[in-house]
Amino acid sequence: MDCIIAISGKDFVVAAADAMAARSIVVMKSDHEKMVQMSPHLLQVCNGPSGDVVQFSEFIQKNIKLYQMRNGFALSPHAAAHYTRDQLARALRSSGAYQVNLLLAGYDTINKQAELYFMDYLAALVKVPFGAHGYASHFVLSLLDRYYTPEVTLDEALRLMKMCIAEVQKRLVINLPKFTVRVVDAQGTRDVTLDDVQE
Repeated sequence: MDCIIAISGKDFVVAAADAMAARSIVVMKSDHEKMVQMSPHLLQVCNGPSGDVVQFSEFIQKNIKLYQMRNGFALSPHAAAHYTRDQLARALRSSGAYQVNLLLAGYDTINKQAELYFMDYLAALVKVPFGAHGYASHFVLSLLDRYYTPEVTLDEALRLMKMCIAEVQKRLVINLPKFTVRVVDAQGTRDVTLDDVQE
């Protein structure tokens, strides 16, 4: 039932994830965190079974932190995406496969550009301008394809994200009242609210 969406601009990525944890017909939490901070400029947005998501995302997070401690600098989004893909592929070919789909959003402080990577549970990896996993993809990919431009500004991306979330909340039979929205850019990662965004 997870819905995760991300939109990349030249120097930022806007990511959103619903905040509901549910099983069958029972809502267990309405403030569930589906975004994991990998480093100051790197954010992983995951969906899938809760156990797999928590175990895999924490494993990646701790290994990225270990790399930074050993080498004195953080992995770039490109390097982190390929490391994550490698670990997911290794698990897939062993007995411990993870049913995790993710969007990896980051800002490359060396090349001064934002990057967004789409990865599925079969370890397919591609750099994308926008992406979505879960039920959200059925409703928002057409909107993103229609309204996204490579020159999108942060304000335009926030308006587009608000439009995407409204579409999911209007058309999806499951009630997803709350979404967490974050921006990754040169200043790091921060929460944003879409209430003040003008359509």
